[in-house]
Amino acid sequence: MIETSLNIKKAETSKLHLLDFDNIPFGKVFTDHMYVADYKDGEWGDFRIEPFAKFSIHPANIAWHYGQSIFEGMKATKSIDGTPMLFRPEMHSKRINRSAERLCMPAFPKDAFMEGIYELVKLEQNWIPKQEGSALYLRPFMIAMDEFIGVQVSKTYKFVIFCCPVGPYYSKSLRLKAETKYIRAAEGGTGYAKAAGNYAGSLYPTELAKSEGYDQVLWLDAKEFKYAQEVGTMNIFFAIGDKVITPSIKEGTILEGITRSSLIAILKEKGHTVEERPIEIGEIMAAGKEGSLKEVFGAGTAAVVANVKTIGYNGDEVNLNPDNYKISPMLKDTINGIRSTRLEDTHGWTVKVV
Repeated sequence: MIETSLNIKKAETSKLHLLDFDNIPFGKVFTDHMYVADYKDGEWGDFRIEPFAKFSIHPANIAWHYGQSIFEGMKATKSIDGTPMLFRPEMHSKRINRSAERLCMPAFPKDAFMEGIYELVKLEQNWIPKQEGSALYLRPFMIAMDEFIGVQVSKTYKFVIFCCPVGPYYSKSLRLKAETKYIRAAEGGTGYAKAAGNYAGSLYPTELAKSEGYDQVLWLDAKEFKYAQEVGTMNIFFAIGDKVITPSIKEGTILEGITRSSLIAILKEKGHTVEERPIEIGEIMAAGKEGSLKEVFGAGTAAVVANVKTIGYNGDEVNLNPDNYKISPMLKDTINGIRSTRLEDTHGWTVKVV
């Protein structure tokens, strides 16, 4: 276990009284504190929780110019008795280090990650909304800190966790456009990492899709534009016939979602047949036309489960009625119920912050 010697400096005044818990915009309200650690001389140190504030960063910061920047997204909720709860935090620790390895960044110690999340949530627990489906969103991220213009691996880094109280991410069912020109990720690339550049590259085609009346892009593979991969902010599931199908993560082009993993486990527990395999956009559209495509839904930490009502592909559309969905509401209710302790956690996914 790493000896972190965590220092905690509390804010003199709180902004909590300014928050309207009945009207929380996603990602725009920040709590009073943040967790920070610095990497230099080959090791992590100066572990601390301090008042939330802006950083002073050099214009030649290497992350701004060459993209060594990764992040995670996770949530803290409250149990029925008011105890703060974390959901599968160890998986987030593992995933951020997979991202770090791909971008030549130093692994962040698991013990320090867990301590930072735990102590920060304990300190900010009054910011956690009580409404089921709302949460305290936690954003761990790591950026390079060298002040140098040149394509090279940084020798210094900053690791930060800050918090946002949030309501539901999507308030309506989504219209997706299957993208046939632009790509999100290719085999051998950084698709499985939560790298900032992955999201930057998705913005232009997403804006084009929105101009055509869609909400998000359904990404297809980079070789043939044939196989569904994921949605802009989520993994994707298709209920076809008596099976639930989700694209395989083996090619390394798809983010290994913690919510995705959880939904697969719940589906199998409930007796559903789940297939993790390549799925062609042609198969999806044909199933939609013949009526065997029963449900389409996305899965991610921010959205939890988001229903899809339309898929557009090469000028054609498949339209569904999410009011008839049965699987996705069950999954969302189960995840939210486990997080709130309304439902029993039989998987050992939740961690109490006491």
